[in-house]
Amino acid sequence: MVITITIRELLFPVSFLLLLPCEAVAATLGICYGRVANNLPPTLEVINILKTNGISNVRIFDPDPFTLQSFSGTGINLMTGVPNEALPSLASGTPASALQWLQTNIFAHIVPSQIRYIAVGNEVLLKDSFYSPYLVPAIVNLYQALKMLNLDGTIKLSSPQAASVLSVSYPPSVGAFDPSLRAVLRPLLSFLHETKSPFMVNVYPYFSYTSSRSNQVTLDYALFRSNDMVQDGQLMYGNLFEASLDAVVHAMEKEGFAEVEVVVSETGWPKGGGEAASVENALAYNENVVRRVVGNVGTPRRPGVGIEVYLFDLFDENGKGGDECEKHFGIFGLDGVKAYDLRFNSEN
Repeated sequence: MVITITIRELLFPVSFLLLLPCEAVAATLGICYGRVANNLPPTLEVINILKTNGISNVRIFDPDPFTLQSFSGTGINLMTGVPNEALPSLASGTPASALQWLQTNIFAHIVPSQIRYIAVGNEVLLKDSFYSPYLVPAIVNLYQALKMLNLDGTIKLSSPQAASVLSVSYPPSVGAFDPSLRAVLRPLLSFLHETKSPFMVNVYPYFSYTSSRSNQVTLDYALFRSNDMVQDGQLMYGNLFEASLDAVVHAMEKEGFAEVEVVVSETGWPKGGGEAASVENALAYNENVVRRVVGNVGTPRRPGVGIEVYLFDLFDENGKGGDECEKHFGIFGLDGVKAYDLRFNSEN
């Protein structure tokens, strides 16, 4: 008799697994389609690449009309971004003007049924703080606009934040939001709680590793291959990805929002251009993230609760600024061939 042991059984005791639904649906796995480049393939070719690899959830960072039109009718679900620069006008206007914005910029180009999320701004609180006061008022106006269209139940609003909105993240149980950001974060969390929308966070263990000059973050811990578990109370952590997510969970609990789900709106590992950036490490990191998503592994704080994740990035982006590694997160080459053999599900 052959006994098969699943990933979840390796990470969680059988007694816990008996409590899980027998027919659990795998959490959503998507990919980010960044377009800060001048050499990307035509959008129709991109869609073919996505379909060939069984990828049906995509994050785009702005509501480009042609891009939305290209995805319309494909069956691919989108998280579409609202640019940070649009927040002041959306915040100072009315729900009616927000409705006009949605109809002009999004729904004129793609059917609403393909929009899964509207991501309002990106990393506003830390990287574009000028727009911080406008964030929640803009979200509220957009929500009221969605209600006018009876779409508030199917399209969720949130705002992706950098993981560094936490002032403390280690160990996870002491995770807490930066006090200077609470004036915006608390109303945001309240909105997410009331509308059953997720808190979106961009998680990059790669940058945590390269910026750590202590021994707190080892490469093995960042790449899911550490033999040493980190104990935090009664919970054990074998990788930085799960520890980072649980730090966010603890931070939300401290603010009184324990029920808010977490969506990883970006995560990835560069395959070149920096320390520890290689094809081998990119594969190791992303492969382990995918396994946890499709296996509904969850985290030590929320075991067995599937986490929706968007991998970064579909292609390299040669127009990105910052460190050289920022240009080398692409999982696919421009010809549509995978840069490394990452499987997005059991069939590809």
